[in-house]
Amino acid sequence: MQKSAIKISPVDMKERQALGIAAGDTVRVWQKIVEKGKTRKQAFEGLVLAVKHGTEAGATFTVRKVASGVGVEKIFPLYSPVIDSVEILKRARVRRAKLYFIRTKAARDVKRQMRRARAFSPSATASEEAAEAVEASAPEAVVETAAQE
Repeated sequence: MQKSAIKISPVDMKERQALGIAAGDTVRVWQKIVEKGKTRKQAFEGLVLAVKHGTEAGATFTVRKVASGVGVEKIFPLYSPVIDSVEILKRARVRRAKLYFIRTKAARDVKRQMRRARAFSPSATASEEAAEAVEASAPEAVVETAAQE
C-alpha cells in the first residue's frame, strides 16, 4: 500500500522559518492580489516593527512604511499563501524586540518639519504677494497708456 504525502499548506514552511525575520529588518513582501480574475504581485517594502509568536503556525510580523507622507502598517501572517515571497533587504541591529516607538518618533519628525515650514512660510507668502501686486498693477499701466494715445 502506497501512502501519499499530504500537503497541509501551499507555503514552503521551512523556507519561511529560515528567513529569520526580526525587528529592525527592512523587508519587501510580495503579495498576490486577485483583481477581475487575474493575479498580480504587489510589493510592500518597509521596516519590521515586530515579530510575534516566533516561527509557530500563527506567527505574524508587522511592517511599516511611509507612503505619501502617511505611515502605513500591515500585519502579515508568516505562513500566509497570499504572500508570494519575502526579501530581506537590510538587517539592522536593534536593542528592542518591538519597535513601536518608531510611530511616535516619525510623528515628532513630521511635527518638527511642519514647524520649520510654518516659520519660513510668512516671508515666502509676503514676497509672493508683492510679486502678484506688481503683476496686477502692470496691466493697468499698459491699459492707461493705450487709452491716452
